[in-house]
Amino acid sequence: MLQSMTGFASGKGELAPYSWTWEIRSVNAKGLDLRLRVPDWIEGLETTLRARLGKAMGRGNVTLSLKVQREDSGGSLSLNGAALDSMLEAMATVTARAEANGVALAPVTAVDLMNLRGVMEQGSSEEETKALGAAVLQGFEPVLQQFLDMRGNEGRALHEVLTRTVDEIETLVGQAEAAIGNRKEAMEEALRAALARVMQNVDTMDEDRLAQEMALVAVKSDVTEELDRLRAHIGAARGLLQDRKPVGRKLDFLMQEFNREANTLCSKSQNTALTRIGLDLKTVIDQMREQVQNVE
Repeated sequence: MLQSMTGFASGKGELAPYSWTWEIRSVNAKGLDLRLRVPDWIEGLETTLRARLGKAMGRGNVTLSLKVQREDSGGSLSLNGAALDSMLEAMATVTARAEANGVALAPVTAVDLMNLRGVMEQGSSEEETKALGAAVLQGFEPVLQQFLDMRGNEGRALHEVLTRTVDEIETLVGQAEAAIGNRKEAMEEALRAALARVMQNVDTMDEDRLAQEMALVAVKSDVTEELDRLRAHIGAARGLLQDRKPVGRKLDFLMQEFNREANTLCSKSQNTALTRIGLDLKTVIDQMREQVQNVE
């Protein structure tokens, strides 16, 4: 069954003193584009999530965010030495440039430094962080399943729409085949009239050239191959719609082939009714192409 590239899911969890919120959404894309916003202080979390998402789907622009909060339980604060060193180095650079340009800066106190983001951290043990990471990943599975279920539901709806559209294309191809029979008599009359005008100058007409021109007219107006290929494309589309593997790229390519044959049918129709059918085909094919863009 088809899978849509459009989906959304969210979820919450907690492990005292932490709580967290998941949000995952996706839209269509040519390939699989994963964008993760997760805490980097939970070791290995992003790598694990990327692998899990990559296994679960093949295409889509997927955005995953995890927000973790810690309840203020009065625990001790710890100094992040690396963050402090980075801040001090940046401040030294700023101070030197300011002095070089004759700008005086206000003195910075220890309290100012401690209030900078990341310098002071809520204390947490390595064991506590590992337990949090395990709980977070466990809570991610139902959110991911909710997300995949939504993509599946969207895919089933797409399957119904695309199946009806293929049926409509097949109906129009049948109408085009019927229109060819009605067109034949009119084209023969037009050819006879043209031939009569030519024959008025028969003394100066090259018979071989006349035969070539008549054959060229017949070839240019023959749409049998186009209709045969459209029939073949309809069969291919029905086969892809039943495939359980991701078929979005194949369907997208097939829509280009559908459109090519419809364009040729219009250019070779030489008949108002057949041209109208060809234009209807192009409209339906374009509508189908838009839907196909959402198929994984």
